[in-house]
Amino acid sequence: MTITRGAPLTEIGPGLYALLPGRRGWGLANCGLLVGGDSALWIDSPYDRRLAERFLAASRERLSPGADVDRVVVTHTNGDHLWGACVLPDAEVVATEEARTHLCLEPTPDQLRSLAGAVNPATPWGAYVVRHFGAFDWSATEVPPVTTTFTGALELTVGGFPVRLASLPPGHTAGDLFVHLPEQGVVFTGDAVFGSTAATPGDHPSHWAGPLSNLIDSCERFLATGARTFVPGHGPVLDAAGIKEHIGYLEYVAERAHAFHAAGVPAAEAARRVIAERNYPELGLPERLVITIGSEYRVLDGDGHPEMLPIMRQVAQLAWDLAGDGAAPGG
Repeated sequence: MTITRGAPLTEIGPGLYALLPGRRGWGLANCGLLVGGDSALWIDSPYDRRLAERFLAASRERLSPGADVDRVVVTHTNGDHLWGACVLPDAEVVATEEARTHLCLEPTPDQLRSLAGAVNPATPWGAYVVRHFGAFDWSATEVPPVTTTFTGALELTVGGFPVRLASLPPGHTAGDLFVHLPEQGVVFTGDAVFGSTAATPGDHPSHWAGPLSNLIDSCERFLATGARTFVPGHGPVLDAAGIKEHIGYLEYVAERAHAFHAAGVPAAEAARRVIAERNYPELGLPERLVITIGSEYRVLDGDGHPEMLPIMRQVAQLAWDLAGDGAAPGG
């Protein structure tokens, strides 16, 4: 199967389509559409209302007369996967119970819009915010309510197609789930996987919860479904070999994080050292290793929730420094 990124919607199975933004960078999430009879379901949604309305228009072109998207499954409640569901005010929004709880830790669209309009672009922090978040329009974007939650597993049906949801242990966030579509042989992994291939390199993940061992176990669960196609939260669509390669990446980062932690190296400095090893130079946004390695450190130290803003300032500073050294900071 040939997957064309950047197309409005790409068919990846019977009644199943993927929205693949076709670019690297923050906030550009992959989404899914499952159509069956007079019902349709989204798997995740874009970051702002403008992008979500485009997705909705493309979705409706594939629906039967009188049908509409009446359900949204959210793999986690980061804004770039949830907020676009605001264009479907009557739709059922499904997430894990842990994900709904996690919502209180997330910034709102108004907060991000205010932040993006108040920064100084001549500073490391301001430059990073403008570069990576300035293109989104949150002026009319709202946080949609999560109306249905579950723990463990939940099976839905869309036009006769089974849709199997299963919660995951803390990894990208505390509240992730994955979607298995057995008749299509497809798994939507959410941000437990950030896709990358030799032909279409992706970005470094940004995992806020951890530990990385949980993410490795989650990848093994995806493979155990027997699916042939895996749609990650960001980046290109993968096959089973691509998931196995991603496991190798996670194992490498975990090993280096544990070694630097044992040596007493601070997390931000450990991220710089891992980047300097240049084992994955094709991946964009290497500064996001500050987030993932910092999460691994918090697990090792028994600390609680991350403080998002201070961590993101460290991310921005590292990107600024990498650009000054002549290294591409990603985008």
